[in-house]
Amino acid sequence: MTFPRVAAAIFVLVLMSSLVLLSVIWLSPLLAHGTNVQTAHGTIKTIGPGRDFDFETAPGKILHFQCMNTCRASLDHMQRHLAEHAPTDVYFIYDTNHRLVALDVD
Repeated sequence: MTFPRVAAAIFVLVLMSSLVLLSVIWLSPLLAHGTNVQTAHGTIKTIGPGRDFDFETAPGKILHFQCMNTCRASLDHMQRHLAEHAPTDVYFIYDTNHRLVALDVD
């Protein structure tokens, strides 16, 4: 009689844990950067000057991002992504002059 209750309790705990984990993964960019942030997925093509970089999206479009003081990206991390041609996510906003301003590079 106790086995079904224990199994049900474990199932409920696993279900709740997975729902919490999924919600944190989904909400973390919004919580970290705000609601007007957009995301681009692709690879870094060039870096410089400074931490500014050119980025190629999956359809082959090249975007130039400025990585200013608000950018939480490490230059070493970006250089590793460049050297390894690693898939990269860029969280960005448009500034008042419609330039792409990177907030985070992962």
